[in-house]
Amino acid sequence: MDPVEAGAPGVPAGDRPKPLHDPDPYGTPPYGEPGPWAPAPPVQHPAAASVQETAAAAPATAQTTAQTAPRTPVYSAPPPPATNAAPASAPASAPVPAPASVPPAQASVPAPAPVPPAPAPVSAQAPVPTSAPLPAPAPGSAAVPGSAPVPASAPVVASAVPPPAGPGTAVPAADAGSVPQAGPAGDPWQRYDPWAAPGAGQQQPLAPGPLQQTGAAVLTEQQRRKRGRRMLLVWTLLVAVVSGGIGGLVGAYVERDGMGDVRLPQAGKVPAGRGPDSVAGIAARALPSVVTLHVRGADEAGTGTGFVLDTRGHILTNNHVVQPAASGGEISVTFSSGDTAKAKVIGRDSGYDLAVVQVSGVRGLTPMPLGNSDDVRVGDPVVAIGAPFDLANTVTSGIISAKERPITAGGEKGDGSDVSYVDALQTDAPINPGNSGGPLLDSRAQVIGINSAIRSADAESDSEDGQAGSIGLGFAIPINQARRVAEELINTGRATHPVIGVTLDMGYTGDGARIDTKAGDGGPAVLKGGAGERAGLRAGDVITEVDGQRVHSAEELIVKIRAHRPGDRLRLTVEHGADREVSLVLGASEQN
Repeated sequence: MDPVEAGAPGVPAGDRPKPLHDPDPYGTPPYGEPGPWAPAPPVQHPAAASVQETAAAAPATAQTTAQTAPRTPVYSAPPPPATNAAPASAPASAPVPAPASVPPAQASVPAPAPVPPAPAPVSAQAPVPTSAPLPAPAPGSAAVPGSAPVPASAPVVASAVPPPAGPGTAVPAADAGSVPQAGPAGDPWQRYDPWAAPGAGQQQPLAPGPLQQTGAAVLTEQQRRKRGRRMLLVWTLLVAVVSGGIGGLVGAYVERDGMGDVRLPQAGKVPAGRGPDSVAGIAARALPSVVTLHVRGADEAGTGTGFVLDTRGHILTNNHVVQPAASGGEISVTFSSGDTAKAKVIGRDSGYDLAVVQVSGVRGLTPMPLGNSDDVRVGDPVVAIGAPFDLANTVTSGIISAKERPITAGGEKGDGSDVSYVDALQTDAPINPGNSGGPLLDSRAQVIGINSAIRSADAESDSEDGQAGSIGLGFAIPINQARRVAEELINTGRATHPVIGVTLDMGYTGDGARIDTKAGDGGPAVLKGGAGERAGLRAGDVITEVDGQRVHSAEELIVKIRAHRPGDRLRLTVEHGADREVSLVLGASEQN
């Protein structure tokens, strides 16, 4: 009689399926081929069942295990291999597959009777003694091929491979919610359900969720950042393009049709202050010292300009400005602040075309600083202030166009006593009637000349009242000459003129200034005891140079002489048969 497995009468040991691997001395369940890296089969979850249904289905566990077991294997140790030496009996603690109807939430099925102690492990070298036979299976239960019969009252164990039970050790009951699912008999995969709740003594899963992956590549943190930056850049460009398009459409519409009322652009505010050497800065400093003169006489009236010389109320202007009031008229002075005062003539000189008037009862006057006309150079910027055509406080600017321009003004009297001879500064700063007597200022707001004359184009360009306008040719008396004359007029009421003591032929058309043959009163042309006689000048001599500067007419010679003070020494070049040079000291005269 062949030995049979304990507890499974009638089943020969040689008919049992041979395990795929030798027994593992450490109790490790065999995995078999193709290995633990094989993909897991799909999982089928058992349907939920109530406790009553589970208890009712417990007796039929053996019959329904093979039919309703899920596809997911539950790993368990296969029975030990049989030997010819002695029959082997399955340990009483071998795992029993649970019925498919047991829900995961079911706690356990109580065992009505203790399980007999399991025999010692069976090895391939030593025979396994036969132990007491196991109780017969319950009626109606089916034995699983390849496994030992299990009593009907045996508990359902949830663990895959229970440890060997010692003598007197009871088999623990299955944990609630842990439903062991056994595969077909002899299945080496022992399929399991990874979604089943762990039983008592089992390790709690780390985190819920599927244990399988889709195979897609997992991005690193740096790759995710790069992808985020790329998406941000793409969205930024998209928003910029859309915004630009919308802005262009709106701008085109606004440019074509406009929106709302028209508002013209305006430049921003500029600093209130100006540079001291700018035209605005010069005008701001000079205007408080400039006055406008309104002169009324018995036969005529006129308007001119002047400027304050000192705090005592002395004002310098042109002689032809105050001439209408010389014989009993009145002069009214208007300051830049709008205040007015009456003035009187202190002294005047027609030969220099200068006059000084004085106002009384006026306080807080600002004198105009005087410069040096000898330092002026052609091209220097200048500013002219006056009241052209009675437009007070008019400021114009230009440059010095030339120096030492011999000009004459007046000459309404037949004897020439009212003719003015000026060694003038020429400027292109606009000067018009009414500017006469006003200051010509340099870049430091100092007076370098007194505006006195202009050159008009022709008679057709005259205005309705017979006054011509500026064509860019204006002339000013140098301040060095005007200062000396003003001092003499304030101190003595009259001015002295430097003379050489000869009478000139004003009708001579040759080059130079010729001494006449006799004086106007019929006397000698060279004054007895005068400067010319002492220097050796004779009638008929032609003077061609003064201090090395060429003169071309009698007017030019007078201008050159009046540019000096009485007592100055001059060097003259004379032609009379042969050229010679003479040196003389200028005399003084109180007449023109």
